[in-house]
Amino acid sequence: MSTAAINGAILGARAEDAPFDVVAVGSRDGARARAYAHEHGIATAHASYDALLEDDGVDAVYIALPNALHHEWTMRALAAGKHVICEKPYTRHPHDVDEAHDAAERNGLIVTEAYMWRHARQTALLRELLPRVGELRAVHATFTGALLRPDDVRWTRILGGGALLDLGCYCIGAARLVTGGEPDRVHGEAQMQGEVDGSFAGTLHFANVTATFQCSLLASLVNTIDVIGADGSLRVPNAFVNPPGVVVLNGEEHRVDGGNHYRDELDDFCAAIRGEHPATIGRVEMRGQARVLDLLLRGHGAD
Repeated sequence: MSTAAINGAILGARAEDAPFDVVAVGSRDGARARAYAHEHGIATAHASYDALLEDDGVDAVYIALPNALHHEWTMRALAAGKHVICEKPYTRHPHDVDEAHDAAERNGLIVTEAYMWRHARQTALLRELLPRVGELRAVHATFTGALLRPDDVRWTRILGGGALLDLGCYCIGAARLVTGGEPDRVHGEAQMQGEVDGSFAGTLHFANVTATFQCSLLASLVNTIDVIGADGSLRVPNAFVNPPGVVVLNGEEHRVDGGNHYRDELDDFCAAIRGEHPATIGRVEMRGQARVLDLLLRGHGAD
């Protein structure tokens, strides 16, 4: 759903052994949809999102619309009987998560949020090595990247733009994954760039440790996770963008095949549709993310 640039990652996960086919694309502009379908070898082009949802040949939709439209079109897709994988962040409102999952469960459908890095083999290695640092003492995540296009929707407040929703959500997910819990209080500071937060820094207080994070749309690419424990330290130097399969434990590199984390994400989605196991990113995970995003945004100049 849409011809957004991020679709390229999904299209790049296609292969003969993939458990899915990309059969249609929908756009608000019919000519754009047809050109996109021709360029990427997609059989069917629809001139509206509604037409895509009415296509009986489509079992599931990938929603790559601006953040503020995620919940609306997820609910429409579920009402049309389609499984949904929606780009992150799904929402900043926990009740939206429950509404979507309630609708999905009533109709035997799957809805999940597309945090691709969670499916990476590198992330599995992180989780495997994590106990070796001992009791947690500090956790910090950073995700920055220069957004140079002034007309990008991520600079638009009404569409859910800003650094926290675009990049900080990864940092929050990393802190929650590493600590294995939910924060009982949070604090954030936004640096505004026009009508959205160009940069955002925050603290998340968990029962066992206080995690910190920084994100920005105004800096060069950095995407790291740092963990300090009583018995050692762990660093993921490229945590979110094309994870290469490297985790550094106490100064020593540990490696796995980087694989294709978008393919792994779609394999997980398809397996959940087939009923083999629940989706990795389910109701509890999605609600936890939304809760923290909402707490940070409320009252910190970026709401």
